[in-house]
Amino acid sequence: MHIYANPKRFLSLAKWLMPVLFWSGLSLSVLAMAWGLFAVPQDRLMGETVRIIFIHVPSAWLGMGGWTGIAISSAALLIWKHPLAGIAARAIAVPGMVFCAICLATGSIWGRPTWGTWWEWDGRLVSMLVLLFLYGGYIALTQAAAREGGSYKIAAIFGLVGAINVPIINRSVVWWNSLHQPPSITMGKSSIDPVFLWPLMTAVLGFSLLFGAIVLMRMRTLIAEAQVEARLRRRALDDDAPLPHTAPAMGGA
Repeated sequence: MHIYANPKRFLSLAKWLMPVLFWSGLSLSVLAMAWGLFAVPQDRLMGETVRIIFIHVPSAWLGMGGWTGIAISSAALLIWKHPLAGIAARAIAVPGMVFCAICLATGSIWGRPTWGTWWEWDGRLVSMLVLLFLYGGYIALTQAAAREGGSYKIAAIFGLVGAINVPIINRSVVWWNSLHQPPSITMGKSSIDPVFLWPLMTAVLGFSLLFGAIVLMRMRTLIAEAQVEARLRRRALDDDAPLPHTAPAMGGA
């Protein structure tokens, strides 16, 4: 992956990869939504409300996966000084926060008819809410560093420390008794009926490809902004440079 540390190589890769991810992800997402809304039968216990699973679960996956990406990029920035690592982390933060918010919103909508309440202070919901606040804190740190022209190391350290919350979210329904159902998909097996599982996996794949396309779009934008800022800074330095002194003309006797 270090061969793509050069922005020029990365941009050449992203130029053709971004539309591939976007259009394939959009197609799969639309297919999964239509499949889940019109072809999948209602659940025996949850009825029609089960259809929200096709948005809620992919959003939860990407909310946690987004912060995992931030942590990996932060480690690359701190350990290997990877030139694009900080840009990748910044590009992931906003879509990761959006999917985390969608997860909380859809979970609340789903919880109202199934639990009888919009919100429950259990381990899964609280740890997911903490993740939303972590995203907000990380974005604030990176914006402050960009505004002040400072280092992104503090944000990278924050990204690594915040990763502690990801396994807490994952294992919360196992560690604490709550209204939230236990894990339905584990390593090598699933308790979800195939009639729901296949459109759900299609939705997860489609949303993930869209997420990747959005991250590449944002990385290209951040690189372009950095290049424009560098050009403007060089031009300002050139404008402020003193004019060269010339020797006075020597008059003849």
